[in-house]
Amino acid sequence: MSDKEFNPAQCGLLPHGGQLQLAAEQFAIPIGQWLDLSTGINPNGWPIVDLPPNIWSRLPEYNDGLEIAAQNYYQVKNLLVTAGSQAVIQTLPRLRSACRVAIIEPSYNEHAYAWRSAGHQVQLVSIDHVEQALVDSDVLVVVRPNNPSGDCIPCHQIMDWHAHLARRQGWLLVDEAFIDPTPEQSLTPSSDTDGLIVLRSLGKFFGLAGARIGFAFAQPVLLQELHRILGPWTVATPARLIAKHALQDRGWQQQCQQQLIKNSQRLQQILTQYKLPPDGGCALFQWCISENAAQIHQHLANLGILTRLFDKPNSLRFGLPGKACEWNRLEIALRCLDEQGHINNLHPEC
Repeated sequence: MSDKEFNPAQCGLLPHGGQLQLAAEQFAIPIGQWLDLSTGINPNGWPIVDLPPNIWSRLPEYNDGLEIAAQNYYQVKNLLVTAGSQAVIQTLPRLRSACRVAIIEPSYNEHAYAWRSAGHQVQLVSIDHVEQALVDSDVLVVVRPNNPSGDCIPCHQIMDWHAHLARRQGWLLVDEAFIDPTPEQSLTPSSDTDGLIVLRSLGKFFGLAGARIGFAFAQPVLLQELHRILGPWTVATPARLIAKHALQDRGWQQQCQQQLIKNSQRLQQILTQYKLPPDGGCALFQWCISENAAQIHQHLANLGILTRLFDKPNSLRFGLPGKACEWNRLEIALRCLDEQGHINNLHPEC
């Protein structure tokens, strides 16, 4: 065996938002001085309740009220609590023999990685070519609102695709991690349909990404198989309690939905004002395609502002600032962009 030290940060994992420790080292800026706009997580998430001290010594239980709270919030009967959506994304490909999988691109990169890693044939397709891809696909993966483009394909279109796949025992997997600000667009109420699988998470809208809580919605047989593979105690007892209270807090949810939509519109206006008009987005982020994306990402990082950089296409995803000083800080940093979206090094703010 090699005596080389194991380093989780060097395991070849896919790039994601966050990673503030890495950014702090790379740009020599202390972690506490960063404005992280790279994740699309609500910066003003659900306020955590005080936790009873004995909760840390109790194993998770399934009769603690979380499932009931989730059934009411998502308007469904059948669900499985999971350690975020990621646990399901990695596990679902193991429940099918090798098949053909179509994924609408650009998209959350873990979907294609998980299906390829499990031995499936993956085809990345544009929205315009889904109908053609369905002719010889067994599984279709859709993220709505899409990450990073923000596209939200209408429910009737999704269900048409589902009907096509269901006729030959295919699956339609719908990842709705960013849909909570617009719950009327969600497909969770239809998730008891054979072959339809919907994923939700408390990480984005509720701002509870660190708690690692998600839900899978599908027919009972599939959920039972997922549960068997994932095993018991997938979500810690404190996280389950926090999730239950967050899902029950309807007043906060309604206020937050309105505020996020308003703030996203504000972000869209600011980016447009400073020569980065968004090409897409949703209530939790805005997405800007630019040939200068890498240069702008570097410029902002030098100022302690972290964005999510993509290379297919060259683009940036901006999450929402939280405090008034953070909105101001972003505006000041964007003033360096000229009419063509290049960094103007002669600008006083640069």
